[in-house]
Amino acid sequence: MRSILDAIGDTPLIPLRVLGRELPRRILVKCEHLNPGGSVKDRLAKAIVDDAEARGVLRPGMTLIEATAGNTGVGLALVAATRGYELVCVMPEKMSVDKRRVLASLGAEVIITANAPPTSPQNFQNVAKALAAERGWFATDQFQNPVNVQIHADTTGAEILRQVGGPVGAFVAGAGTGGTISGVALAVKQAWPAARIVLADPVGSGLASWVETGEVGPDGSYAVEGIGSSQPPANLHRELIDSAERISDDESFETARRLVAEEGLLVGGSAGTNVAAALRVAARDDIDGPVVTVLPDSWDRYFSTQWMQDWGRRIRK
Repeated sequence: MRSILDAIGDTPLIPLRVLGRELPRRILVKCEHLNPGGSVKDRLAKAIVDDAEARGVLRPGMTLIEATAGNTGVGLALVAATRGYELVCVMPEKMSVDKRRVLASLGAEVIITANAPPTSPQNFQNVAKALAAERGWFATDQFQNPVNVQIHADTTGAEILRQVGGPVGAFVAGAGTGGTISGVALAVKQAWPAARIVLADPVGSGLASWVETGEVGPDGSYAVEGIGSSQPPANLHRELIDSAERISDDESFETARRLVAEEGLLVGGSAGTNVAAALRVAARDDIDGPVVTVLPDSWDRYFSTQWMQDWGRRIRK
């Protein structure tokens, strides 16, 4: 192993022992929170930089910039530290204080924007694009860079197929950039065309309606971080997705709490969203094989959030 980057990927795929044990289909979870940077985004961070270096558009000493909910920023910070780059991360203010502190501790410059819609110049993605153009920084652009989808087809999806070792009934995941669900769908559908691909979407996001009708649903507020949107990202391929499940914040956070307390899986809120949706899918009678989902990140990103602090109220004094 030459650097910490070589530890990215090959994460465990394990069955849930308690949640869903009464359902007709097993639920298998891909433990992406065990990547060295603590999230599934380590994969795309390394892949995007590898690709840019191979094409000669990125050289040591340059500055990377990314619009991030936090996790891609952490992955890029690992890459920047080992490859000699500076890093600027642009984050909307709704993201946890923990993520800001982690990124700053890793040496990244963190710019916080308003929680503005995609059409606003103050939207975090638009701010990152403008800064890249103005200052000559390299935009890693996780939302549009096709390497994001390809790395999940080549690694995440391929690992799931190898680890399951047979038919996959369904793959369930939320979408932030769309890279995970689209990339895994490409791999799984090629091997098992009957597999169902299901979007796990927060209540308040417009993506579930877009999957179902082609029209984005109303834009609402929700507390789960890193998934959902009022505008479909370029890397989210609707033609690969069969259906969607809408999951409330309360259901997401309660499921995350149960994953921690009953399964020993130290994960964040979007893992709760994914598993809550997987539980619904595993109860269906049209699924032939296990239901697979991903645990996108670690709980340490959320210690300061109200929903996790609420868990502490269960402690008896």
